[in-house]
Amino acid sequence: METQYKILIVLGILALAWVAILAIFGLVLLVSYICYYKTFYSPLDRTKKNDAVLKKTSFIFEIFGERLIAWRKEVEAIPYKDFYIDSFDGIKLHAKYYEAKKGEPIEVLFHGYRGSANRDMNAAIKRALDHGRNVLAVDHRGGGLSKGTTITFGVNESRDCLKWVDFVINNIDKNAKIVLLGVSMGAATVLMASGMGLPKNVVAVVADCGYTSAKEMIIATVKDMRLPAKLLYPFIKFGGKLYGHFDIDEITPLQLMPNSDVPTIFFHGDNDEFVPHDMSKKNFDACGAKNKKFVTITGAGHATAYLTDTEKYTSELLAFINPLLYE
Repeated sequence: METQYKILIVLGILALAWVAILAIFGLVLLVSYICYYKTFYSPLDRTKKNDAVLKKTSFIFEIFGERLIAWRKEVEAIPYKDFYIDSFDGIKLHAKYYEAKKGEPIEVLFHGYRGSANRDMNAAIKRALDHGRNVLAVDHRGGGLSKGTTITFGVNESRDCLKWVDFVINNIDKNAKIVLLGVSMGAATVLMASGMGLPKNVVAVVADCGYTSAKEMIIATVKDMRLPAKLLYPFIKFGGKLYGHFDIDEITPLQLMPNSDVPTIFFHGDNDEFVPHDMSKKNFDACGAKNKKFVTITGAGHATAYLTDTEKYTSELLAFINPLLYE
């Protein structure tokens, strides 16, 4: 009988241990899913809002709302074509093509985190068209009319960028001179793409307030939410792998910058409280392109460099890219 009791005790301890292991495993899965949902998930119903992003960027509309509304109305009145491609992993991606004049250079535009071309890129669309250039305004995966429910902070979006460049060359104009322009996450996207090897058609990259790595951005945002960033980041990364099927640390702009030889101009506001000005400076310093320039827009917050000083932004941009487009 004593032996039987010992066996029962051992079996009970083992059972409790398994329950504890399963509970811990379940907790890890739950926390990782919550982290994935809050950080990377984008519902197909894009009317849902992200409070953390809205809180950080609400000032843009408060200060520049009238101009943004006016630009949006103007752009909505301009004829365009809808184009669709399939990403490398089978996601249907969408972009709008505006043609100023056949045969002119093409600017390919990439918006920011949880945005869309329709929301974020109207000023850039109008500026490019006003200067006689054609425009392809891209909706990132998980944004606008593109499919997909996982935002990857540029990891997969940069690969999508390469696909869009190929699409422009193969379906719009094989001889087109192409400018890649991105804002915030879009800037990170075009910077990473430039370090992956681009066709000679791409003559310039414009990176507006891009970050050095998604990890740095995520940790800073979690800290702003008064949560333990270092404790949560492994769950965020695991959530991305398990539920989003990607590795957030696979590639970063800063890591790929030395591989880039495409002429690149960097813009950043010195009052950016979302993506620090110093991040663009680090990307600039690491950039392998011989022809590169860094422009600070005084007083500009996040993604408002063009809005804050349109004249300086435009003059610096044209001085840099026009010789590359019209030489």
